[in-house]
Amino acid sequence: MATDAKPKFQNPDFRPIPKPDLASTSTAASAHDGLHFWQFMIAGSIAGMVEHMAMFPVDTVKTHMQALGSCPIKSVGIRQALGSIMKIEGAAGLYRGIGAMGLGAGPAHAVYFSVYEISKKYFSGGNPNNSAAHAVSGVFATVASDAVLTPMDMVKQRLQLGNSPYKGVWDCVKKVFREDGIRAFYASYRTTVLMNAPFTAVHFATYEAVKKGLMEISPEHADEERLIVHATAGAAAGGLASVVTTPLDVVKTQLQCQGICGCDRFKSGSIGDVVRTILRKDGYRGLVRGWAPRMLFHAPAAAICWSTYEASKTFFQELNGSSSSSSNSGTVT
Repeated sequence: MATDAKPKFQNPDFRPIPKPDLASTSTAASAHDGLHFWQFMIAGSIAGMVEHMAMFPVDTVKTHMQALGSCPIKSVGIRQALGSIMKIEGAAGLYRGIGAMGLGAGPAHAVYFSVYEISKKYFSGGNPNNSAAHAVSGVFATVASDAVLTPMDMVKQRLQLGNSPYKGVWDCVKKVFREDGIRAFYASYRTTVLMNAPFTAVHFATYEAVKKGLMEISPEHADEERLIVHATAGAAAGGLASVVTTPLDVVKTQLQCQGICGCDRFKSGSIGDVVRTILRKDGYRGLVRGWAPRMLFHAPAAAICWSTYEASKTFFQELNGSSSSSSNSGTVT
């Protein structure tokens, strides 16, 4: 009876499910780019470190221009800001706080790109040209990464100001924690998210659209010109997104630098309170202080970041491919 029952109840369309292989399962989990989760994190971390280290002097000039009070540069000109930094502190002044950014950028970008890739795969529904999915994924990525970067970004900006009372990263962390508590490290988090959410949405949507357009111009040379495409698309995305979100970046700088070097301290810490102070002291032009160095920072920074990120992904893809070929060649069939 047992032997007769098998063909009687067997579904002719049934296909036996093979025993899962751990290597193939983990590869399938990231099949949209052929990378594992940890490889996205490493690629993003490398990209973030290279981006921020390369462009740090421009960021220092921007911070000086955006702060208000007795310590910052009074003129909004890049030349005057740079000249004042060089005159007072020399070239070393352009790199004050770079240690804090080094500590924050790597982990933050690891979170940033890994969350972006996972979200993009989930929301795109298999459509690589889904701009809405790219924008939404970018917002998810920035909310997660800002939680990691904001404390070190606050330390970095306080160290960047001229005549900063802090000797270094650890000294700044200790004094801020002792004087203002843990809340001081996240005083600008809400503003940062409100700034970076639209920034990232514009950035990723522009990047993917420009990349697609450039690759369609000469699809036969797409592989050869991959680096140029990523750099150009990244620069366009970074430049546009940075200009659009400059007012909120000014507010963020005010909140992170409050109370030092004569900069204003805000009672409520609300965005409205900061905006009213800026308008009272400097008018509407105060809300766009530093837009030029911000754009000069983000355009090349995004080009560097995306090029480095895509190059790292290509390295891991080739590494995974060679590992897969080796394992297949060693398999006895």
